[in-house]
Amino acid sequence: MMQRRNLLVTTAAIATAMSAPLAMAQQKTLLVASFPSFDEAVKTAIPLYKKVRPDVTVKLLSLSFGDHHNALISSLATGTNLPDVAAIEFGHLGRLIESGALEDLSKPPYSALKHKAKLVPFTVSQATRNDGVFAAMPADIGPGTMFYRKDLLDKAGVTEAQLTQSWESFVEAGKTIKSKTGIFLLPNAGSIFSVYIRSNIKSGDGIYFDSKDKPILTSPRFLKAMELAKAVRTAGLDQKIGAWSNEWNEGFKRGSFAVEMSGAWLAGHLNDYIAPETKGLWRASNLPGGAFASWGGSFYGIPKKLSDDRKKMAWDFIEFMTTNKEMQLAAFRDLNAFPSLLEAMKDPFVDQPVAFLGNQKARQMWRTVAEKIPSVDVNKLDSVAEEILAAELDKVLETNKDIKAALEDAQKLTERRIRR
Repeated sequence: MMQRRNLLVTTAAIATAMSAPLAMAQQKTLLVASFPSFDEAVKTAIPLYKKVRPDVTVKLLSLSFGDHHNALISSLATGTNLPDVAAIEFGHLGRLIESGALEDLSKPPYSALKHKAKLVPFTVSQATRNDGVFAAMPADIGPGTMFYRKDLLDKAGVTEAQLTQSWESFVEAGKTIKSKTGIFLLPNAGSIFSVYIRSNIKSGDGIYFDSKDKPILTSPRFLKAMELAKAVRTAGLDQKIGAWSNEWNEGFKRGSFAVEMSGAWLAGHLNDYIAPETKGLWRASNLPGGAFASWGGSFYGIPKKLSDDRKKMAWDFIEFMTTNKEMQLAAFRDLNAFPSLLEAMKDPFVDQPVAFLGNQKARQMWRTVAEKIPSVDVNKLDSVAEEILAAELDKVLETNKDIKAALEDAQKLTERRIRR
């Protein structure tokens, strides 16, 4: 009996010893490349995903926003140092989709469009090429909104309605704020330009190009946007500081400007690290003139040059990040990343007050905005057109260049880039 017991113990020990390396061999590592603060969603996901896929270890590689996208573009072009899952911000989406280096997620084995009805409609269009290639799954969105310091408006005797009635009344309200308090309306006149060109775009067109990929930089939308920016600068209503600069961060903390226009996600940044001490002073509203705009948004794509087994792993993780309600809500709660999943947008969490915004139920407003944003196409030269326009806007604001001449020059420069 003792010999038999020893034999059983020995056999069990051998089985355990043999199974250990087998279990180790079955462990898989998934490399996700992302950028701050979108990378926080991956950090939130890691323990949750481990419960679903205990055999997968998620490794996060995070670089600064610019470095991440530059490295991603290089990796996709050369087929080296490829991540399994690539995070992509909206501004870089067009170029990466048009490169053809990302998997078409509409085809098997992904068949991602089976989730189309679950997603905010405009996000699907953003990630779809003209030939129908669907190259990236939306993870979060940026409903355009206007943030304002209620205490500063009260001091100036200006109401939210005066700011939002029209773009002209917005500028006039800024003049009142400046004369009564000495506070600037905006950190930079470029803010009003950026949000205006993103609002009320004809469905099927892009921000800078029409449905036939022709640049439309001399259109009335861009003319009006530059006129508004010029009016703000001429009236001395902007502080002439750039977004994400140290001066910009300080402006939020010290209340040196009353308004900033951005995506809804800015509320989270303000609360978390930019100006948490201003909790309760800020409010959010719709954009002036009844405008609806998308400001940013994040996506996940899969490099085409990966092996099939790695693509399968990547897709499983992307589906978890983008179509799992609990994961979308976790990112929403922890990071203020407004979800692209409609089911998550309808969760009672949306109805809760936002403490940083004076207990305003701002998420309800952002949900309405998300439902009204038109579908906007992306183009591989979006970032080029944006850079060219920014340079021309500087000339208008700094050297008084004629607005129509600036837009004509931007149009010509962009057309020249297309012909290269």
